[in-house]
Amino acid sequence: MSRLRGVLDPRIMCALGVLLLAGGCSGPQSALQPGGRGAERIADLFWYLSIGAALIWGVSVTLWVRAVYFARQPIGVRTRRLIIIGGGVVFPTLTLAAVLSYSLAMLPDFLEPAPEGSLRIEVIGHQWWWRVRYLPADGEPVELANEIRLPVGEPVQLELESRDVIHSFWIPALGGKMDMIPGRRTRLKLEPTSVGVYRGACAEYCGTSHALMGISVMVQEGPDFEAWLRQQAAPAAAPGAGSPAERGRDVFLANGCGACHAVRGTAADGVIGPDLTHVGGRLSLAAATLPNDAEAFRRFVALTDEVKPSVHMPAFGMLPPEDLDALAAYLESLR
Repeated sequence: MSRLRGVLDPRIMCALGVLLLAGGCSGPQSALQPGGRGAERIADLFWYLSIGAALIWGVSVTLWVRAVYFARQPIGVRTRRLIIIGGGVVFPTLTLAAVLSYSLAMLPDFLEPAPEGSLRIEVIGHQWWWRVRYLPADGEPVELANEIRLPVGEPVQLELESRDVIHSFWIPALGGKMDMIPGRRTRLKLEPTSVGVYRGACAEYCGTSHALMGISVMVQEGPDFEAWLRQQAAPAAAPGAGSPAERGRDVFLANGCGACHAVRGTAADGVIGPDLTHVGGRLSLAAATLPNDAEAFRRFVALTDEVKPSVHMPAFGMLPPEDLDALAAYLESLR
């Protein structure tokens, strides 16, 4: 029993709580480890708010401790008024006014669009995945799904929509969140400042698989990004003759997958589901739910609803194992 009391000591519990909170301040989905201009401003605001709250809390607790433990004689009217008005009214008001002024001064940065000529990317929320369409000024749109790549140091204009329910687009390490409302187009400016891989998510409950609606974001140097975008605009490469991937392509087309999915360069031209032209080269599968490998492709195709409950894609577990293996090999080859 004494050991248990030692473990439950308030000081130990407080230290563990601080460690857990500190562990949540880093990583690819942390707003306190910013990799973008907007996220940097939000992190600054968080620290200013924390400091302001700590100052008000500290003054309040100090006055309480003095009154409870150190006040041996009644204090005078002047002192009481000073404590109540100064510590309870003036100090909190000035502190909160300073924080409010700082936060209001930030609003223009978040509300103004990206400069004219900036890269435009359309992101459409579905249950439970993201359609991503690059809109270059001098070419055809380039579509992919569940992944965004951005050039470092350049402002980008995201144009956000939803085709079913309210979603909320949020990449904590790069910027603020923005709701995606059916029938409306909202806009969000991002300006990455550090290369790396970040993770985003839907921040508005949108149904059964809401927690499985992630999005992968890679920030690259300008030349690397341009090369990647050119590669994404190209049609899918044909699989080698006699290879498992070639058989998988035939399975893909014979079983109606092309009615929902597009693979540019083939007869598959569906627009209901994600574009799969270069799906094998993406950072993850099923909106950041699975790793990108053949086994994950096989599992998602055969056990779709098990991987992502209530997803609209039907499962194809009735296919023979050799067909599933070939289909997975084909999808993995689409790089």
